[in-house]
Amino acid sequence: MKKGIHPKWHKKAKVVVNGQVVMHVGSTLEELNVEIWSGNHPFYTGQETLVDTDNLVEKFKEKQQKAQSLAQKVRSKKQKRAMRTRKTVNTTGQVTLKDMLKSVSQ
Repeated sequence: MKKGIHPKWHKKAKVVVNGQVVMHVGSTLEELNVEIWSGNHPFYTGQETLVDTDNLVEKFKEKQQKAQSLAQKVRSKKQKRAMRTRKTVNTTGQVTLKDMLKSVSQ
């Protein structure tokens, strides 16, 4: 084995999360800075914590609100259209072919 080509191995490298040393592991680096580890990962803790680097959660919530408001507008338009078609029913209670064609074209 050649000497001098392999990195130095640190038997007690520090794993740092939010400025606190949480464990020691073997590594080629003396200190490992991480954002997520098993002590704060939702899978292991059962608690949900959001790591949002690009405001993706906020963007998703805004899109969700827009979609809900749009769906509500569409529902109200459908209800108005249904009310208009109900008004076109003639006095006998039957819808004529002319009324059906009008409702389809709208």
